[in-house]
Amino acid sequence: MKKIFSYTEGLTRRPTHYCPGCTHGVIHRLVGEVVEELGLRGRTVGIAPVGCSVLAYEYFNCDMFEASHGRAPAVATGAKRTRPNLIVFTYQGDGDLASIGMAEIVHAANRGEKFTTIFVNNAIYGMTGGQMAPTTMPGQHSTTSPGGRNCDEAGYPIRVAELLSTLTTPAYIERVAVHTPAHTIRAKEAIRKAFELQAEGRCYTFIEVLSTCPTNWGLSPRESEKWLENVMMPYYTLGVKKRPEDFDGGIFHGKH
Repeated sequence: MKKIFSYTEGLTRRPTHYCPGCTHGVIHRLVGEVVEELGLRGRTVGIAPVGCSVLAYEYFNCDMFEASHGRAPAVATGAKRTRPNLIVFTYQGDGDLASIGMAEIVHAANRGEKFTTIFVNNAIYGMTGGQMAPTTMPGQHSTTSPGGRNCDEAGYPIRVAELLSTLTTPAYIERVAVHTPAHTIRAKEAIRKAFELQAEGRCYTFIEVLSTCPTNWGLSPRESEKWLENVMMPYYTLGVKKRPEDFDGGIFHGKH
């Protein structure tokens, strides 16, 4: 019998700590598969900062760094500049990247550091107690916004992919989701392209992945999938936000 599905060597065989219905494990799987299938695992280095992804070094079967909260892009910059032949990726949540790490990601992207960022957006702080994040939706309840996010006080959710796409240097930015099989397949294609572009030494690549957090949303896994589809996706629209063709060899070809 032909085997059509097997465990990826891009991940370890360790059971994960993620909550039931969380899609961090799906995203881990996609990254692990891509790194293995592209033959890059032997020279790949991942950086996991503070947050739900803090134990990612237990799961990715490659060399891993642990970074301070929000500082993964700085660590990735040092690794990539010191050893340009390495394949370097950061794996960051929205509380980590879009809050304490916002300056780090903006400046790393603006410099065009040639590593890949996997940005997991579940619209809330996960590990630290379900607080409101920069990506929390208007009216969304959290431990620090029990009455729902008030945009008059807290501002509107930050669309990080769109924000970074306004910079000249980043060349491949896409937002995907993993709450259905079809979306998961598309997410893998985007992650593959991001790593391929890095392997070619072409550009900084950024993949934002919409993810569920049933525990902190106070919903069942099935309800969380529907909430992501009906509430998050209309605001965080999927698709490519910036293409490599718009930036080639230091010459910007898109519209200003």
